[in-house]
Amino acid sequence: QVQLVESGGGLVQAGGSLRLSCAGSGRTFSTNAMGWFRQAPEKEREFVAAIAWTGGRTRYADSVKGRFTISRDNAKNTVNLQMNSLKPEDTALYYCARGRTMNIPDNTPRQYDYWGQGTQVTVSS
Repeated sequence: QVQLVESGGGLVQAGGSLRLSCAGSGRTFSTNAMGWFRQAPEKEREFVAAIAWTGGRTRYADSVKGRFTISRDNAKNTVNLQMNSLKPEDTALYYCARGRTMNIPDNTPRQYDYWGQGTQVTVSS
């Protein structure tokens, strides 16, 4: 079993920054890809970013490319999402998830097997 706990969400003005963290416990996730997803009210959960097990490869949704950066520290079992130049449309509940594979899987939720409870990000205009 893997437990994932997100932190770092909050309220920020447009143009501001936040850093989300995901701490893992239980069975290690150091040999799995990790991802961040988000879900706004009345919208489907959408892919944000992912990182391969070594940290050497990353992938981003077009909507966040150039503004968000995903990173991981396998020794500490943590995955981070640095979010800069935030926009009101970034407002959502952000989830950390473990991929089913070592390399980055398809950008769909079903390719991820363990999920955290989410952390709320609200960007005011």
